Amino acid sequence: MFASVKAFIEDYRHESQSTQKLLDALTDESLAQAVGTGYRTIGMLAWHLVHNDAGMLQRTGLRFDAPAAGAEPPQSAAAIARAYRETTASLLGAAAAWSDDKLLETNDIYGQSWSNGLTLYLFIKHEIHHRGQLTVLMRQAGLPVAGMYGPSKQEWEAMGVPAPTR
Repeated sequence: MFASVKAFIEDYRHESQSTQKLLDALTDESLAQAVGTGYRTIGMLAWHLVHNDAGMLQRTGLRFDAPAAGAEPPQSAAAIARAYRETTASLLGAAAAWSDDKLLETNDIYGQSWSNGLTLYLFIKHEIHHRGQLTVLMRQAGLPVAGMYGPSKQEWEAMGVPAPTR
């Protein structure tokens, strides 16, 4: 749970930059990649990171620009990456206007009473969860994966170091 708006902004700025790296690596051709029949494609998962996360935060009263929840994903990877960049910038700007006291207020989130500080915390965890799914699909599609908390296999190899296998 976040106790200060500044802590949320610093954490989300870092996490959203990691997500942006992945979205920027997507190609139009990769958007149809799915783990299997009946599962989200890269395009659907990437679009979920743009708009659905916004729905969670809008229940707190935080108002920022984001695509509508029912909006169809663009057929362009660049358009998805751009929409994420714009949504994130708007979200960070709106959060900066909150006071730390606003983090203590509670709202009904999915039938539970969550403080705004908890909602912001779980919002980031939700994004990290889906980012992990996205990296698996990106590997299946043959796309390079950027390291999040350390180098990826490709980044180790670019440094001339064998990637750890254990």
